[in-house]
Amino acid sequence: MASNAGSATRTRRPRGEGQWALGYREPLNANERSKKDDPPLNVRERIETVYAQRGFDSIDPGDLRGRFRWYGLYTQRRPGIDGGRTATLEPEELEDRYFMMRVRSDGGALTTHQLALLGELSQTYARDTADITDRQNIQYHWIRIEDVPTIWAKLEAAGLSTMEACGDSPRVILGSPVAGIAAAEVLDGTPAIDEIRRRYIGAPEFANLPRKFKTAISGLADVAHEIHDVAFVGVHHPEHGPGFDLWVGGGLSTNPMLGVRLGAWVPLDEVPDVWAGVVGVFRDYGYRRLRSRARLKFLVKDWGAEKFREVLEREYLGRPLIDGPAPDVPEQPLDHIGVHRQRDGLYYVGAAPVAGRASGSMLLAAAKAAERAGSTRVRLTPQQKLVVLDVPESEIEGLRTALAEAGLTTDPSPWRRGVMACTGIEFCKLAIVETKARAARLVEDLERRLADIQSGLDHPVSVHLNGCPNSCARIQVADIGLKGQIVTDAEGKQVEGFQVHLGGGLGLDAGFGRKLRRHKVTAAELTDYVERVVRNYVAHREDGERFAQWVARAEEALLV
Repeated sequence: MASNAGSATRTRRPRGEGQWALGYREPLNANERSKKDDPPLNVRERIETVYAQRGFDSIDPGDLRGRFRWYGLYTQRRPGIDGGRTATLEPEELEDRYFMMRVRSDGGALTTHQLALLGELSQTYARDTADITDRQNIQYHWIRIEDVPTIWAKLEAAGLSTMEACGDSPRVILGSPVAGIAAAEVLDGTPAIDEIRRRYIGAPEFANLPRKFKTAISGLADVAHEIHDVAFVGVHHPEHGPGFDLWVGGGLSTNPMLGVRLGAWVPLDEVPDVWAGVVGVFRDYGYRRLRSRARLKFLVKDWGAEKFREVLEREYLGRPLIDGPAPDVPEQPLDHIGVHRQRDGLYYVGAAPVAGRASGSMLLAAAKAAERAGSTRVRLTPQQKLVVLDVPESEIEGLRTALAEAGLTTDPSPWRRGVMACTGIEFCKLAIVETKARAARLVEDLERRLADIQSGLDHPVSVHLNGCPNSCARIQVADIGLKGQIVTDAEGKQVEGFQVHLGGGLGLDAGFGRKLRRHKVTAAELTDYVERVVRNYVAHREDGERFAQWVARAEEALLV
């Protein structure tokens, strides 16, 4: 009896999370097995020597739906498949024979020559598609596998690449679009971004992480640092001067979490080493058993900031970090739209397409306009915008006119300025609803319907549309976040629609939007709904009250 009782109460050994540092080296899911069987960076040779020569049908499925991502390639969605079937079809049923391609532009930094090349490649190989993403890079569609080696050769000759633009690797690094020129900048993070890219992008030691890894480095709080795996934010230390405050563990998707401060101050020249230490912690201690828990945010949540910093210092840096203060929080989001004076007396000019929807023709026209204005540098922004740097005062108006003719407005309405959208069902295999064209219609409708109150809005009300729950368009941190799903309309029909998140934000309003219980909006009702909520905000807000503050106290009747 005693033996049986002992068996009944014996503690079951916890199941391993697939952490390499704890000895769990055996792959625990298909993704991990694929990476162990063949390091993903090896796929480039097969693309160049086999697949591009023999065509789409020659591609091994493990490469097609796995390793291709390490070079910025995903198959795009086959046209004509409605969102209700997204979760029911196999990958080979959803995918087309064409690819989405992402091009790295760390810090969003491009020369006008590079921007023109991106436009020309779009026109030649991507049916004039070239969206600006909220990762500060360009995303093509309609790419054929036969053309990939030629595209790579042209990109790399101009100093660009698609390496690790996707995959379980360090993806494009966000940086301030006005690094080195903004008067309010604590310090320029560009040297750290360049050094990380030189040392580590494409390095085998970091090419097999548990999942994707996102980085932000900025001397201004203008890169959504709170939602990155690791972020370095400019701050003045009272004793050591300008440096960076270190954050870890942010991320959105279906389990959103804000990053946490480690309370550590990092000088500029040590940022690459500290970055590598954080990535090393993720590689070795990150959870590899379940893909749904394989982001750094889950490890940080379980460990807490104190333990994470302790492991980082002891096992990866071999020294303690310097304690430091928190960075200042801007009073309003920084999107760099409009005309602004640089610290050297020149100007930068920020312009907005609609929800990042650009084209090769637009990029080429913008590059030519910038060069005519005397500039050789442009930047893409984390808000899906474009900024031209180094513009003489005498050239500003001519540049603004030329950009407007290309579809890039430097004085946009609050709606054009504040709307963001992911790729959506047009091209994305995960999407449930259409987003880009819907965002454009929403902007047009709101500009017309809300013209009477636009001048009374102190800050643009951000409206983010996402085609699925993965939050590529950051719906949880928008004033009005819209998560695409199939909903039931008033007639009982299944139609495209959205779950609503209200009052999310970053900076002063850092937090996730309020979800209204059981509240859904059909796509057909969307404009009416946004207009109604914004008018309620304007009518019932207190002086100086931001949208997120108002939502937090508003009665539910005003929000539905």
